Amino acid sequence: MDIIGKSVKVIIDRPLGSVHPKHTDILYPINYGYVKEYIGGDGEYQDAYVLGVEEPVSSFEGVVIAIVHRTNDTEDKWVVAPEGMFFTISEIKDKVLFQEQYFDFQILD
Repeated sequence: MDIIGKSVKVIIDRPLGSVHPKHTDILYPINYGYVKEYIGGDGEYQDAYVLGVEEPVSSFEGVVIAIVHRTNDTEDKWVVAPEGMFFTISEIKDKVLFQEQYFDFQILD
């Protein structure tokens, strides 16, 4: 399934500025959540990073612009942004590195 370019609704369970529930050294500089309509590689709802929204939100509707593919984990993360907003691979990497630094990954767009 080619998800890039599709509109999705992300339920935010870790808003911008929040702390990871198990790893208190991880602060979320972006909104992070899940898409209920899709199941990820870990058997849970599909996780998603939200870029381009600079305030904490509880949900967000946008477009999948990239996939963070973890080569040493069972799940990928989607990157969602407002329609018409784009980020380079380098910009995406910089924004998700707070969490992805613990994994081997590549960004697919």
